[in-house]
Amino acid sequence: MSDLKERLLPPRPASAINLRGEAASRPSASGRQPLLGVDVSGLKKRGQGLKSWIRVDTFANTQVIEVDKFSMMRRCDLPARDLRLLDPLFVYPSTILGRERAIVVNLEQIRCIITADEVLLLNSLDNYVLRYVVELQQRLKASAVGEVWNQDSNELIRRRSNRSLDNVFQNSSPDYLPFEFRALEIALEAACTFLDAQASELEIEAYPLLDELTSKISTLNLERVRRLKSRLVALTRRVQKVRDEIEQLMDDDGDMAEMYLTEKKKRMEGSLNGGDHHSLHGYRSNDGVSLSAPVSPVSSPPDSRRLEKSLSIARSRHDSARSSESATDNIEELEMLLEAYFVVIDSTLNKLTSLKEYIDDTEDFINIQLDNVRNQLIQFELLLTTATFVVAIFGVVAGIFGMNFEIDFFEQPGAFKWVLTITGVCGLLVFLAFLWFYKSRRLMPL
Repeated sequence: MSDLKERLLPPRPASAINLRGEAASRPSASGRQPLLGVDVSGLKKRGQGLKSWIRVDTFANTQVIEVDKFSMMRRCDLPARDLRLLDPLFVYPSTILGRERAIVVNLEQIRCIITADEVLLLNSLDNYVLRYVVELQQRLKASAVGEVWNQDSNELIRRRSNRSLDNVFQNSSPDYLPFEFRALEIALEAACTFLDAQASELEIEAYPLLDELTSKISTLNLERVRRLKSRLVALTRRVQKVRDEIEQLMDDDGDMAEMYLTEKKKRMEGSLNGGDHHSLHGYRSNDGVSLSAPVSPVSSPPDSRRLEKSLSIARSRHDSARSSESATDNIEELEMLLEAYFVVIDSTLNKLTSLKEYIDDTEDFINIQLDNVRNQLIQFELLLTTATFVVAIFGVVAGIFGMNFEIDFFEQPGAFKWVLTITGVCGLLVFLAFLWFYKSRRLMPL
């Protein structure tokens, strides 16, 4: 991995140092010295919009190239809005776009352009990007070895002409995907693996924390659960976007047919070869001149050229429509590929959904527990209020007998005891009456 990092690092051009030295020593046209410490080459480079890309071809060769945006648009026949999806300065949701000559992939850290001959990946020292490059090289080399083995086995079959051995080799020979699908598969695998790893880490962190929260409700634990839930919502949104993107591709046969870049390239090469052969026959003159001599445009009437042009356009449209129909009918391998990773990402989404439901259940349990505590406090407050009312009866009796007036009852020696006894019995009866009322109305479990 470290060797790959050293090879993928863009080398510092020597012209930048010379340009800075010359700019510092050479005065400008106005006679003023340029600003010292300003990297003129860097300004020029940023003005051109050059970006470093990692190029991996079909032979597993890796190369670092620097291409500006407009050259990349012409090279891959892409609009500018598709290249903005790959810009690391902007955060875009996961997207897989099938174009005429390329597939634009924006899946988590993997941002690349896949064509029929190469993969152009934004140069980065991220581990997932480097793993993608290494994995793509290994897959391409393994597929090359498998193709060689398959050719050797077929040659051996033809030499021996054994029917049973022929059946064995035909059943065991793997069906290799085109180059663009192999690159897309590794991108999907990297994205699904990355999201599933994050979901697993979140699960490992979440379940002990939620169990601790159910046993001890504190401000610290509640804050940790709040952060955990925020991460869960963000991760669920990303996983849902990848799942929706794969599902949208699976539902649209036209988009899947557009992603067969190798077949479209072969058809284009075949049509070009057929067009050259047709034009070669058109160069033949009426006098039996050589085939290499073109007919003069003056001698051919304009109506015939116009008719020939219209016929060629109609023929090309018919061929493209027929090829698109055949490509639409032959999308099983891409559909199976997308379906496999749809199952993986759907499993990750179910895992996050289960975790969210567990968090919701924990929150419901905590709310029920807090409601129970709140009800107990209300019951205790009700008993305390009733007891306060009973004690207030003693205060009323004491206030009445504490008035400054003379009664014969005060002169009796046991009057004080009788007053306390009667007041206590009355207070107890009032308290028991309140308890019976609470029990009859089911306000308190007694």
